[in-house]
Amino acid sequence: MKVNSKRLSVFLGLAMLAVVLVASACAAADFPTTPKKNGAQKWRIGYYEGGEYIDYQKNFISMLNGLHDLGWLSFDEIPPQQGEGVGELWKWLGTVKSDYLEFVQDAHYTASWDDATREKVREKLLARLSGKKDIDLMIVLGTWAGQDLAVDGHKVPCVIMATANPLQAKIITSAEDSGRDYIHARIAPERYQQQIRIFHEVVGFKKLGVAYEDTQAGRTYAAMDAVEALAPELGYEVVTCHTQSDIADKAQAEASVVRCFKQLAGKADAIYVTVQGGVSTRSMPELVKLALEADMPTFSQNGSDEVRQGLLMSISLAGYKYVGQFYSRTIARILNGAKARSLDQVFEDPPKIAINLKTAELIQFDPPVDMLLAADEIFEQIEPAK
Repeated sequence: MKVNSKRLSVFLGLAMLAVVLVASACAAADFPTTPKKNGAQKWRIGYYEGGEYIDYQKNFISMLNGLHDLGWLSFDEIPPQQGEGVGELWKWLGTVKSDYLEFVQDAHYTASWDDATREKVREKLLARLSGKKDIDLMIVLGTWAGQDLAVDGHKVPCVIMATANPLQAKIITSAEDSGRDYIHARIAPERYQQQIRIFHEVVGFKKLGVAYEDTQAGRTYAAMDAVEALAPELGYEVVTCHTQSDIADKAQAEASVVRCFKQLAGKADAIYVTVQGGVSTRSMPELVKLALEADMPTFSQNGSDEVRQGLLMSISLAGYKYVGQFYSRTIARILNGAKARSLDQVFEDPPKIAINLKTAELIQFDPPVDMLLAADEIFEQIEPAK
């Protein structure tokens, strides 16, 4: 598959735009990020997630590293994690030295991707936040958890991370305004449009395959509004297959994505690999195998870790470093007196490409020189998940 390097012209323009957006998002607020105590006490931190998910763990770890760099936490390194959850990491945080933060050990909540559990946890947590009032800030991971806490009835600041589209999910009222003084949710308005444009400019697909759960949440995770809106402009057809995502049975979710990849391999000429419960470190080897067998270019919506594992390309997240810095600075400014609502929510990922050259070789894709020059992460082998 030979690609004309001129196809990257649109990407380069988008890159310049994204740099401006990043610079704007990172502009210093009127509140410092330097550590301070809550009077004579430490700030008490809680955690809530919709369920275990590797992207939540990575965002959380990057945020911890950001707090470490700002001086709020002191540790040598975060220990290697087993599985995709944050539970063991939360226990470890109970042993970490900090003069400023306490990660309250009985304030780790998960809905375990179960509707009934979610309702019980939500009621219990809201009662604690509004009644007991022993938590100073909540770290909130994902759309489910964000929706549950972006409600009236409590005033505890919530920093909501790793949501596909908090505006569409009605967690916030706009990119500029969360709608509640105590709510902050990062949003990247051009993130998915940028990904699809880059993928199309480089590969030139005519039929784009997308596997996603056919629910409102599933469409949001998969950025289907962006995929469908760009189709007439860029001249491609959207080929879909429906999966299961937000369910407790992860093996079932993973099997549904594998089934869809088999279907899409015969109908599409490229696959946009979207964020969902069935795309995991366990299913990735089979997904990569199916794409390679079909000589199918793939783009990871989730970032460079999946490129390391064998998908063709993505936007480099540099180990989630940049977004981790954004979250940690947001938390620091809230603890220094800023209202969550007053802080900028817009943060676009820096426009760097990740590409796997071994995958490119196996599907006979010849990456143009301009693409390699724009790459921040280049993988020369297909590596198992860490």
